[in-house]
Amino acid sequence: MPTPDRPIVVRAATLADAGAIVEIYNAEVTGSTATFDLVERTLDDQRRWLAERSGAFAAVVAVDTATKQVVGFASLSPYKERAAYRTTVENSVYVHRDQHRRGIARLLMEYLIERARESGFHSIIARIEASGEASRALHESVGFELVGVEREVGRKFNRWLSVAVMQLML
Repeated sequence: MPTPDRPIVVRAATLADAGAIVEIYNAEVTGSTATFDLVERTLDDQRRWLAERSGAFAAVVAVDTATKQVVGFASLSPYKERAAYRTTVENSVYVHRDQHRRGIARLLMEYLIERARESGFHSIIARIEASGEASRALHESVGFELVGVEREVGRKFNRWLSVAVMQLML
């Protein structure tokens, strides 16, 4: 958990955060199934991604105030393109591998949930690789419930991957 001597603050991401975000994200692309992306993002890709985020769909970062380093990021995204889905969003949360178990992901989740409520959304969907126990436990700890499993819908590292779908009603 964050401590008084190493507090973490969550703030809106800026284009200046692109380098830190791409480093965190690409570590997951190449080393885990937390994302189903198979190709690393470039710095320009990350800048474009950030530039496309605004309002309720803005990306946020967690910053260690002692080191001034971005240690995690999160975002809300539209769940589906069709208009009837517009009151539901999907969340993403990533924390630097060296910063796990400090409560950073929970801070980011709590921030996203509050932002979703303030923006008038009705529910948040999390799509988590089914064996991702830590991510599933995190989401459950902030009120998400498992609503289904999509079996073998992705393939990465030469194996089939399933997706646990979790939902929080706001």
